[in-house]
Formats: sequence, C-alpha cells, structure tokens
Amino acid sequence: MSGTASTNRLERLFEIRDKQRKVKEQGQIIVRGKELPLEKNRQGLQKWYMHPDMEENCLNSLLVFVQEIPPGGRTGKQKSQGGQIGVVWGGRGYTLVDGVRHDWETHDVLNFPVRTAGIVLQHVNTDMKESARIIFCEPNVIDSLGVDRGCGFEQVEDAPE
Repeated sequence: MSGTASTNRLERLFEIRDKQRKVKEQGQIIVRGKELPLEKNRQGLQKWYMHPDMEENCLNSLLVFVQEIPPGGRTGKQKSQGGQIGVVWGGRGYTLVDGVRHDWETHDVLNFPVRTAGIVLQHVNTDMKESARIIFCEPNVIDSLGVDRGCGFEQVEDAPE
C-alpha cells in the first residue's frame, strides 16, 4: 500500500447517505396522474409516474409508466433486458416478444423474461375504436447498470405517427 488517500471514501458514503435521506424525506409520496403530461416519443404515447429523472419522488428504485396505444395502433419496437411487468388497464391487443404473438385484454398481466441477450417487444391495439392502456413497472437498474442494463437498449422501430 502506498500512502494515505486524500479522500476518505467511507466518509463520502455517509455524506451521500445523509444527502439522500434528506432528499427522500422531503420527496413526493403521491404521484398524481392527472398532473402528469402525456409524452409523445419513439415508443408512442407514454405517461411517466416514476423515472430516474423524477427526483421529486421519495422513491426512485422503480420505473413506472403508462403506455397508451391509439385505436388500431402499435408502439415502437424496443430491445431491452426484460424483467418488466405490465398490467392491461384497458383495451385488448397483443404483444410481440421476439416476434412471437401473445394476446391480452383488460386486467391481464404481462410479464417479460430477463434474457442475457435481451428481448424485443412491440405492443399492438386490436380495438379500432378505443385506446389501449398498459401500466408498466420495472426495477430501476439504470442507476446501477447504466441505460444498456447489461444487454443493450435499442429502439428497433419507432411508433407510427
């Protein structure tokens, strides 16, 4: 070993802990959906309830969002590590998991496996009159593993306009 470190990493952990505790203590406990904007992005329409950027929440260990799919529409096609669940809040349709079709309807739960090489997902609304809504939840491993989460994070195809 050579010399004494100029920074005490253990004490830094305690400082970080204290800062995190203060922020979380003052954090938002109720996230009000009616106050959140619907976001148009490469996946289509999403409303984010919990996201790593939403530091106002008292908890950041999960990602939670609603995917809204217009009548007869579809989301973009996305590759991720999996490990996500979705509750069909309303509507009917199907999800392609690595190209294999899985049909769903209101109150079904979608659960996607974790795969080392990742999985490719796309959601389709088969109702031509009503939007489908699926609320998704997954652990926030972005903060520990990075956005690629060990397997890569790619937008394979954008949602149609």
